[in-house]
Amino acid sequence: MSVPDIQADESSQINKKSWKIKLLYDGECPLCVREVNFLKRRDGGRGLVAFVDIADINYNPEANSGIDFETAMGRIHAILADGSIITNVEVFRRIYGTLGMGWVYAITKLPIIGFIAEKIYAIWADFRLALTGREDLSTIIAQRQKLKNQAECPVDGENQSRCRI
Repeated sequence: MSVPDIQADESSQINKKSWKIKLLYDGECPLCVREVNFLKRRDGGRGLVAFVDIADINYNPEANSGIDFETAMGRIHAILADGSIITNVEVFRRIYGTLGMGWVYAITKLPIIGFIAEKIYAIWADFRLALTGREDLSTIIAQRQKLKNQAECPVDGENQSRCRI
């Protein structure tokens, strides 16, 4: 599976009114990409789930209920069609339910199982960058800001920035 698989025409998909849930995912996370590719196949082009790659340099918090990059990187987030924001295991329950696979996460609706699932997810979320061989969040944010600055402030032919500080 390649990264281009997950980025196939996301912006036009999000503009469709048919989505029931919008998933904010980290397109730089190999396990997240694998899950998103699986979910996209299950969606089968129906557009029930809109997928938004928060790692895209053009990610726009305002278009996603104000959820900034750092917040989205900390825990999985989704936005329901009515504008409600959900996080953590509830995101998986809702997405799988929307795609007709609610049985996968149904057991997490039981109080004790749900509690345990949330705790396990919290541990995963806290360590996922390290577990997937990535740098810490502060380094990723600094690198992202540097890329954004370079994109906004091109260098002219004499290697001088045309931006003002």
